[in-house]
Amino acid sequence: VVIAAALLAIVPPLALGYAWNEWIHRALIFLVISCPCALVISVPLSFFGGIGGASKRGVLVKGSNYLEVLADAEIVVFDKTGTLTKGVFNVTAEARLLELAALAESYSDHPISRSLREAYGKELETARVSDVEELSGRGVRAEIDGHTVCAGNDKLMKEAGVPWHPCHRIGTTVHVSLDGEYVGHIVISDELKPDAAEAIAELKRR
Repeated sequence: VVIAAALLAIVPPLALGYAWNEWIHRALIFLVISCPCALVISVPLSFFGGIGGASKRGVLVKGSNYLEVLADAEIVVFDKTGTLTKGVFNVTAEARLLELAALAESYSDHPISRSLREAYGKELETARVSDVEELSGRGVRAEIDGHTVCAGNDKLMKEAGVPWHPCHRIGTTVHVSLDGEYVGHIVISDELKPDAAEAIAELKRR
């Protein structure tokens, strides 16, 4: 097919004096009609190339249809911890408050839960803990030494009917209540990755 297309583009102009532009154009039409798979294959190959290029940069794309959706995206939502931040936390709290929070979070594998346990720095007596309930997007409720402890965000305090007050310090705030009484809050601060601000600014420019 390629040889026939080349002959169609060259022979008429050379042998019969026809215009080059017209016969090159006809040769290309002939090539596409005779071998349309070349164009058909080029579309999925471009998607495969995009998915492969993204994976080299550490971005996993579920499928080609998601690449098409990205072209029309106007809002991008990030999971902050470990994505925009380093996931290395500094915990600020007094000892008793930290003990209650660490015990309540002792069965959770969330990065904030791990940071609370690490900040506590002692062996946790998990036998003191029972009826642990992880509340998605809010925190943890548990029984510690027979007392109900809630450790989590503002939503959890409202749900438990516990009066709380906001913290003026920058960071993630973990409020702690004991038997329905507010006992204080823990401030957990994370550090931004060096390229996070630049990456978000680049997204906005696009």
